[in-house]
Amino acid sequence: MIELTRLHGNPIVFTGDVPKTAEAAPDTMLTLITGEKMIVREDTAVVMERILAYRSRLLASVAKRLPSYSELQRAVSLTSLDLSEKPKPASGPPARGPQED
Repeated sequence: MIELTRLHGNPIVFTGDVPKTAEAAPDTMLTLITGEKMIVREDTAVVMERILAYRSRLLASVAKRLPSYSELQRAVSLTSLDLSEKPKPASGPPARGPQED
């Protein structure tokens, strides 16, 4: 769990998987995976640091329970998957090889 401070001073605690984006404009506005927007006092660097620390603790906890290094590699690869967006098609014309004259 990570703790941030709402603009009016009340703390809010949630998992590090909930924020989708964080932008500074000039206050830090979080867009959550639900689409809800929230303004927090912490700047974007602090938000990122707390999310990364949360995910590191989570991954370390998972690693302690895995029987082998290959299982750890699999868990790490799964944590980096972004299943929320569909793959985008390649843009532009296909690359051409050398042309013959």
